[in-house]
Amino acid sequence: MVNPSPASFWTQANALLRKNLTYQRKHIWTNVRLILVPLFLCLILLAIQQVLDALMKGVSDMSNCGGNVTLPGGICPIPNPPSLPPMLQIPQHELRSVKTDFFSYKDLPDKLCRETGSCPVTILFTGDKLPLGKALSANIFSTSFVVNSSDLLPTLANNVLGSTEAAGEDNYEDPGIASDLPIYSIQPSCSANSTWPLSLGQIQTAVKCVQGLCLWRNNSVEVNDELFKGSWRGNPAGMPNEIVAAYDLMSTDRKNFNVTIWYNSTYNDEFATGQALKLVRVPRSINLISNAYLKFLKGPGTRILFEFLKEVPKEETKMNQDIASLLGPLFFTWVVLLLFPVILTSLVYEKQERLRIIMKMHGLGDGPYWMISYAYFLTISMLYVISLVGFGSAIGLKYFRRNDYSIQFVFYFIYSNLQISLAFLVSSIFSKVKTVTVIAYILVYGTGLLGSFLFQKMIETQSFPEEWILAMELYPGFSLYRGLYEFSQYASRGNGMKWQDLSDSGMGEVFCIMSVEWFLALIVAYYIDQVFTSGKHPFFFLVNLFKSPSSLPRRPTVQRLDSKRVFIDMDKHDVTQERESVQKLRNEGSTGHAILCDNLKKVYPGRDGNPPKMAVRGLYLSVSSGECFGMLGPNGAGKTSFISMMTGLLKPSSGTALVQGLDICKDMNKVYTSMGVCPQHDLLWETLTGREHLLFYGRLKNIKGSDLTQVYMFTTWLIFILFYMCCYS
Repeated sequence: MVNPSPASFWTQANALLRKNLTYQRKHIWTNVRLILVPLFLCLILLAIQQVLDALMKGVSDMSNCGGNVTLPGGICPIPNPPSLPPMLQIPQHELRSVKTDFFSYKDLPDKLCRETGSCPVTILFTGDKLPLGKALSANIFSTSFVVNSSDLLPTLANNVLGSTEAAGEDNYEDPGIASDLPIYSIQPSCSANSTWPLSLGQIQTAVKCVQGLCLWRNNSVEVNDELFKGSWRGNPAGMPNEIVAAYDLMSTDRKNFNVTIWYNSTYNDEFATGQALKLVRVPRSINLISNAYLKFLKGPGTRILFEFLKEVPKEETKMNQDIASLLGPLFFTWVVLLLFPVILTSLVYEKQERLRIIMKMHGLGDGPYWMISYAYFLTISMLYVISLVGFGSAIGLKYFRRNDYSIQFVFYFIYSNLQISLAFLVSSIFSKVKTVTVIAYILVYGTGLLGSFLFQKMIETQSFPEEWILAMELYPGFSLYRGLYEFSQYASRGNGMKWQDLSDSGMGEVFCIMSVEWFLALIVAYYIDQVFTSGKHPFFFLVNLFKSPSSLPRRPTVQRLDSKRVFIDMDKHDVTQERESVQKLRNEGSTGHAILCDNLKKVYPGRDGNPPKMAVRGLYLSVSSGECFGMLGPNGAGKTSFISMMTGLLKPSSGTALVQGLDICKDMNKVYTSMGVCPQHDLLWETLTGREHLLFYGRLKNIKGSDLTQVYMFTTWLIFILFYMCCYS
């Protein structure tokens, strides 16, 4: 009636798939709630968007552009941005470079100038030719401040202007001009009370003279040392000695113009200032050294006139910011990562309850288990992601609507596979559901927060090295965040991401990183499972290529008895006889015995200061094929530990056992094909019925069709009779 042959690969896969579908049918509302999580979060974003739109509409209604078209932060368009004079970024007078104990240079001004506010601004020169450096430094600054009010910008261009106020985020206005602080005219020398009024449109300001000091240094090493010691980080006294700029003329001569320019980039440092990234006043520094070289070649009457800076025209600013594009990377990182604890806890639950190993005992191979489990988790993941994109698009979130759906599908598909592979890999480390649940949710929320408040800042900081960003994207959570961030950026620009945009964004490298990690994580997870769960040799993929199979490993002729064998009671004749019998069978390679235990030991490690506990002390046992064998003994004798080692629930501390010539430490998967197990404790899925368990294990034993129904009925009656006999005997 029953097919005695082992179940095929597809029969095992079919049995596991049916079991999983049955299990999910009993948890249908859990799955529905899981799928509805993206809808719930999308509705939250939509509600926030509606409130924000209402508030911004009120602001827009109260706005009155009128003739004012120079508002950079408002909603008014700026069709004709203002022309602004170029300026140098100069330090405040109390931060300008002076003589200090850690500077050996005598040409710096005395620090008393800080008390009077008369410290000059310093520019350093170095290069191969000192005379050339002296000549260029003499041509840097103009000798007087002269302004023609009827033709303002060209005459201002002949003067070197500077500001202690940092530049803004754009050139629609300059905080150095709009603030109450004076503008500085940098000249070789200043007379007392050298201040001039200046009118720039509707802005009335003052121009104050400040001395510009050009100093020579012998080489670039000295310049670099002085710049570093003058910075906040390099100054041991805690008070910076700031340099305006430095020029390394290198190999410059009358035929070659080769210059390296140092400038202070910390004025645009968002981490240091806590503000949005700012512009850096570099163009004027480039113009100064270029003009100085031109004067050196052609005389003082020749110059490059740098009249003004001007931003491009600006359309009306939309105040109703798309909240999904703004918060999308953080929100949707959490949404996608929420699947990770679900998958991981499911895998660890099977490990904790020993369900995986009981399935293997009943004939489930590694191949069907991996294929069905992987496909099962991938199906759930894709349904989850499709729900996310579908819900988001249906309620009108531009984050999903504007970006190409095919790119979104490829991105989520690759990451879902990577996430499943990582779950298989991480599940090999943990054995308790509670522990892994806590750790998984810490990773979920920690990744989102670190991505939003750390990783995103690094991406947006232009000076941050690309290599470091690439290294951080090796962490899968940051790869996910980077991809979602790119989606939000392209969606907020209006056009969305298209396939031709991959090379211009970070999405291309994200695809490559996630694909490679997906492959590697899956390979490593499978390798760990085969070595540590299935008990295969660490080089099992090589051993099978070079080693011919043998039915029974032989014990070496020459042996060394270690000191631990003192546990064997040599005074008992039957123990000695059994030991010698096992050793003889191992040496002869006999295959006539179903079970051979050779010095099998199990030691539980000590805890809370207690010594290790010896559960099984060097067991020697031979059981012939066809023999009915029973093991008796008092509590604590090691019966359960022995059975657990023989069935793969526990790993032996030392020694080994052979079942039909197969080593339980190396060939446990093959051992299961000739073994049936009724465990001491219930290893069951909590929500599956007895009928569903019997049908599942029956299919694993290759029982099909009407035979499966008959076996189920026979087993049911047998259980009923045994239960009746136990209760009424």
